[in-house]
Amino acid sequence: MILSDIIMESKKIAVLVGSLRKESFSRKVAKTIITLSPDTLVLEIIDLSRLQMFNQDLEESPPTEWTEFRNKLKTFDGVLFVTPEYNRSVPAVLKNAIDVGSRPSGQSIWNGKPCAVVSNSPGLLGGFGANHHLRQSFVSLNIPTMQQPEEYLGGVAKIFNEEGICTNETVLANLRFFTNSFADWVSKHTLEKR
Repeated sequence: MILSDIIMESKKIAVLVGSLRKESFSRKVAKTIITLSPDTLVLEIIDLSRLQMFNQDLEESPPTEWTEFRNKLKTFDGVLFVTPEYNRSVPAVLKNAIDVGSRPSGQSIWNGKPCAVVSNSPGLLGGFGANHHLRQSFVSLNIPTMQQPEEYLGGVAKIFNEEGICTNETVLANLRFFTNSFADWVSKHTLEKR
């Protein structure tokens, strides 16, 4: 395989959505990103709703859902986190997924896996607190996180029509640029791992 083939090879991206609500803005943002992504990325939303809360006592005989989640995430080349902001922080379901994936000690599924964060909020700050709170965890887990461009979607309730389709051309352009940049980020970091 030559270098250009490696670069053009599609990369599998796990999309972790920080809201369990069926019609959540985060899920709509994730679906929009999937439609805008370049051919070099294959994105899949991973269901976090069945993931039992992390408890170290269960690690001796981990719940099936933990094992399935860990094994599934190992097959992806990168991760996209799409999150709302709850009380200036990360939703529990997303933090739990991070904690479950980081164990058992020394076997973290996150180690070296490139990622990016998109946060959103009906308010003007666009989930800034959640975005940066996530990044704090990523430092200790050795997750190479795309620094630029950043993506904070403020006023997210106004960018979708009744069918859940993003109709804001500026937002679509920004998300397309973000997603293309993420494709480059993933390609760069997966090449470094080879």
